[in-house]
Amino acid sequence: MRSNSVQATRTALASVSPMVGGGWYKRLRESLKSNAKSRDSRYFQVATVDERGRPTNRTVVYRGFLPTPDGRVDENVLTFVTDRRSEKVRHLDRAPFAEVAWYFPVTREQYRISGRVQVVTEQTKDAMLEKARQMAWSNMSDPGRQQFLWPTPGEVRGGDDEAQYNTTQMPTKDDPVAPAFCLCCLEVDRVSLLSLRSNERWDFSRGERIDGMECDEEVW
Repeated sequence: MRSNSVQATRTALASVSPMVGGGWYKRLRESLKSNAKSRDSRYFQVATVDERGRPTNRTVVYRGFLPTPDGRVDENVLTFVTDRRSEKVRHLDRAPFAEVAWYFPVTREQYRISGRVQVVTEQTKDAMLEKARQMAWSNMSDPGRQQFLWPTPGEVRGGDDEAQYNTTQMPTKDDPVAPAFCLCCLEVDRVSLLSLRSNERWDFSRGERIDGMECDEEVW
């Protein structure tokens, strides 16, 4: 009985609708524009899998889509930044996949975006990715850049390391990129958009259809 009730509720809240007027990227840009006055719309949650196979989740800042040499962006690569010493990097080294949950409060929309993640570090030997990492560093605020000079994330604070959190040193956009600074590039292969206003859901997948899906998909 309980299982049937959950299934019925999920179906009612995610009725199938054809996508009109463009794909998921266009809709996401519209959502960002409509929610521009809400600071919360610049944050999303990223889930990875740890060494025990358990999900872990955290909130990160949206850093745009991957810039390309022609001055445009790769519409299939969503970016955020992280510290090379963080647990999410260890997780992605073992299982390089993640899913984003992104809620827009003004339009009451939720995007679930999943795919493979490439972590761009100072060791990455790709000119375009190296440049994108440099640009991401330059676009950070001074206090944001300062965090990458702090001790290893997750370690207990105190003792000799405490002074590093209170340093007045503020790296600028012209300073060398901190070794701990990473650009994470999520190559999107699946997107689910849920509208809580209309109780409709749209699903997208890249290059293939997924067997057993309850909803129709748009393939790009």
